[in-house]
Amino acid sequence: MIRSPRRSTFALSALMMALAGCATVDDGVQPPPQITTVGSLNLPASGPAEGPLAPLAGLTPARAPQEDPREAAGAPVDPLAPDGKGVLDAEQARRDLWGRVRVGFGMPDLDNELVRQHERWYASRPDYVQRMTDRGSRYLYHIIEEVQRRGMPTELALLPFIESAFNPQAMSSARASGMWQFMPLTGKDYDLKQNMFRDDRRDVLASTRAALDYLGRLNRMFNGDWQLALAAYNWGEGNVKRAIARNERAGLPTDYESLSMPAETRHYVPKFQAVKNIVQAPQAFGLTLPALENHPYFLSVPIRRDIDVAVAARLAGLPLEEFKALNPQMNKPVILAAGVPQILLPYSNADTFVKRLATHQGPLASWTAWVVPRTMKTSQAAEQIGMSESELREINRIPPKMLVKAGSTLLVQRAETRAVDVPEHVADNAHMALAPDVPPLRKIEIRARKGDTVMALAKRYRVGANQIASWNRIDDGTRFRKPQSLVLWVPAAAKLAAPVAEKRALAKSRDKTPTRVAASTPRGGAAKGMKIGQARLARK
Repeated sequence: MIRSPRRSTFALSALMMALAGCATVDDGVQPPPQITTVGSLNLPASGPAEGPLAPLAGLTPARAPQEDPREAAGAPVDPLAPDGKGVLDAEQARRDLWGRVRVGFGMPDLDNELVRQHERWYASRPDYVQRMTDRGSRYLYHIIEEVQRRGMPTELALLPFIESAFNPQAMSSARASGMWQFMPLTGKDYDLKQNMFRDDRRDVLASTRAALDYLGRLNRMFNGDWQLALAAYNWGEGNVKRAIARNERAGLPTDYESLSMPAETRHYVPKFQAVKNIVQAPQAFGLTLPALENHPYFLSVPIRRDIDVAVAARLAGLPLEEFKALNPQMNKPVILAAGVPQILLPYSNADTFVKRLATHQGPLASWTAWVVPRTMKTSQAAEQIGMSESELREINRIPPKMLVKAGSTLLVQRAETRAVDVPEHVADNAHMALAPDVPPLRKIEIRARKGDTVMALAKRYRVGANQIASWNRIDDGTRFRKPQSLVLWVPAAAKLAAPVAEKRALAKSRDKTPTRVAASTPRGGAAKGMKIGQARLARK
């Protein structure tokens, strides 16, 4: 389970007063004059199973604020340039988050026609830029904090603009997911859990940590060349290395613009540069960026009990969609405390959540996890846990005619017998495995008659023509010119059905054949008498 020491440390220490019941920060309130300590809420380790939780303990600072001696002497200090070398003055950078991004730009610029093309594209779509930046306003402060802590160029905080338009629920056709668009295997390489209850590729904190880890590794791999690192983030490090090797063998330059690469990667860095240019000077493109203050949008609140997503949103006083925008990793309608030890809330709503949680009566979760003890039908599973089969199928997305294999985890209604919170090993490794619900088969041998077809045999034995063809290595359009032995696999329960049908068909053909011969080939006196009788009838 991901429990990065940074995951629970993203609120200003000034929030201690807010979460103790004092005034919260509104749009008109200036942010603190200095970027100082951050912290997280401390809740009691446990509470009564169904009764109110213990009172809030308060905030624990992550580190003590440090006063810069130059500030004490009255000299402005840029928070992104502690050595005093900054483009913007400290006050501007602290007041305006966009200013803080600009002052930390550190990558070489790319200047070509593809950059101009993407600049024109964004400039012609101000509504799209507005929606994208509005979404990003929730996450930018946290990302910039993490980028700054690692000493990286602040342009990297803009990368989700081109990866996902800052949509943490984004899913590509190639199954890349989240704000930073991690592929499943790459996500696993960077400890992003993906199971039936959560997908950490969508987790705001975990995916940001993983993306910056990955980008830092790529930058080192390509000797500090950020353009090559970004190309590798989009195309894959192996592909970029091979492209570089091809150019080296051909005696060609190996910089980003000189490599042969797919169109998407060819446009990737120019698109990124276009976003950077717009952030640097939006007015030059006829655009306006929303004002962003330089303080956290959210903080992390620990949870100690399993809790429904809808209940958590209601206790926080948030619309469900806003809650999901900050906690997009949830795959199911319940948050398992053992797997997701904290939730993110706007810091004015965190106070509301903690107060309401402390006085909440009754269960917090109406759903829980159940590990299937043996392979069974969904009807059997539903009967065992006391749910309707249709509801069990719907909530777990189980298709018809499927068995649930032993060891699978199902989301089920919480009951008195299942009131204990889900343990960590289930929360971290929950999966569901299904198998077709087909009857056991047995092998039989039949004999196809002259003139039989595979289609006719399939209908007679109630199996697929393609199956008969596969079992016997023949074409499903075959018509047999002579009798032939065939192998079939039929349901074991229908032991006599096929042989009986075959016997009846053979008997019917035998009964008809003598009758036809007698009628069509009369012999001797019988034939002569028949002709005389017919002649007399004709004369009459």
